[in-house]
Amino acid sequence: MSPFRTVSGPGIVVSGLRKRYGAAVALDGMSFAVPPGVVTGFVGPNGAGKSTTMRVILGLAAVEAGTALVDGEPYRGLRRPLSRVGSLLDSSAVHPGRSARDHLLWLAHSQGLTARRVDQVIERVGLAPAARRKAGGYSLGMLQRLGIAAALLGDPPIVMLDEPFNGMDPEGIIWMRGFLRSLAAQGRAVLVSSHLMSEVQGTADHLVVAGRGRAIADAPVADLIAAASSGRVALRTAAPEHAMRVLARAGASVASTGGDTVTVAGLPAERVVALLGEHAVPFSEVSAHRATLEDVYLELTRDAVEFRAATPEEAHR
Repeated sequence: MSPFRTVSGPGIVVSGLRKRYGAAVALDGMSFAVPPGVVTGFVGPNGAGKSTTMRVILGLAAVEAGTALVDGEPYRGLRRPLSRVGSLLDSSAVHPGRSARDHLLWLAHSQGLTARRVDQVIERVGLAPAARRKAGGYSLGMLQRLGIAAALLGDPPIVMLDEPFNGMDPEGIIWMRGFLRSLAAQGRAVLVSSHLMSEVQGTADHLVVAGRGRAIADAPVADLIAAASSGRVALRTAAPEHAMRVLARAGASVASTGGDTVTVAGLPAERVVALLGEHAVPFSEVSAHRATLEDVYLELTRDAVEFRAATPEEAHR
């Protein structure tokens, strides 16, 4: 029998959070929910309010307005909080001279948990061979696994992880994807903050996009990708500049996506093919465009980025 139970509960509910740091607005009405049984990705540019929101949820930061409930209550009102919500905000928050097992035993003792439970979570995250090594000798990926083990100690119905893919090698990334999905399959509410859109797309069921202190998108990942893909055509051609001129003159919005590929919006595929034929533009493929989560993210956060570098075209003007 698995040492991890099947769970469910109200998850996380964030409503109207507002917070300032001096004159800077950190949160400006942040609201979203993380339901059980779902991996919810939490993304946004630097300064969007992600870290502040997670700290508020965990009772580590106060707000001027709004509420954040975990498992139906404010975090600070929870008894035995590790059994209600497990979190990883900083994987380096461990004494370097203490072994991984001793670190977890210390946490477990504070919550009335057993050494047997410690050994179960160590095994679950794949650290058993290194459990008695000092954490100061751990790689970043190993520290991430140790932080996740700590988050699982109380077998909580809610798990919050900030940038869990950082420092993971390819094997670790594959493991992390399956691990997060398994938590949701057990009925847990899982909130994952990440800058790696490819990993969010391969893991999350739902996406909350933060921008300037509020949620600017809150929808299933599949719906966001479908909306971004709608009405767009992917064109592969040996003459991309010629193709872009022809299609732009016909009213299309065109963009080079690198090499011999162009994305076209505003014209159906049949019209694109006809125009290319009329102007003797060679092409090898015209197909419906499939957006990536990175495309979705860049479009949604276009006006919410605090610092933006110039494009190569802008830099040479």
